[in-house]
Amino acid sequence: MSNDFFRFKQFTVWQDKCAMKVGTDGVLLGAWANGGRCMLDIGSGTALVSLMLAQRFPQGQVVGVEIDHDACEQARQNVALSPFKARVSICESAIQTYTPEGEIHSFDCIVSNPPFFQHSLSSPDLKRNLARHSDTLSYGDLFQAVDRLLSSDGEFSVVIPADCRSAFETESVMWGFFLSRICSVRTVAHKPPKRYLLAFRHHPSEVVQSSDLVIHSEQYNRLVKDFYINL
Repeated sequence: MSNDFFRFKQFTVWQDKCAMKVGTDGVLLGAWANGGRCMLDIGSGTALVSLMLAQRFPQGQVVGVEIDHDACEQARQNVALSPFKARVSICESAIQTYTPEGEIHSFDCIVSNPPFFQHSLSSPDLKRNLARHSDTLSYGDLFQAVDRLLSSDGEFSVVIPADCRSAFETESVMWGFFLSRICSVRTVAHKPPKRYLLAFRHHPSEVVQSSDLVIHSEQYNRLVKDFYINL
């Protein structure tokens, strides 16, 4: 596989202009998140997750919001070359100032693979910093945007490193969100989770759905089998 692109069963993701390449985090989020009629991908990057949602929910419309110009242009290229171009649009904007257009006023599905490093050393690569560090999108900014854009019965899903979970959930409580689903992601069964998939809603759930996933396990393969060519 060339580093310039990643081929999936129904679409190809070109990534030579994007700081953040196709990775397991994005694939997990795109395969795990609950969708809907109107879906929003915050920090869409290559449009990987946007395209996965479009494939999974054929009646849905997807909007990807991306602040980086080069990534935005590449995402638009990836969408244009996909079978889902009529249902996916990419908007170049900071989510803090993004306003839905047309008949869309809110979204019943919002997803994000957010910048998660809050206090770590920056990389010399400015675009990679923008994608990985929370300087331009704090957890508070993210939840404020979700609070503004998520429908009353919608769900907000993210994938974050395990050591960010506590801070992220604390911020969610401050904005009045409630955890509805959680999936711990492990690279090896007997080791602690490396990532968490988290889903939040405006209203508390009677039961928080909890699951555990090991990379490359049978359960993992079932989750992503509609996307990876070799499964």
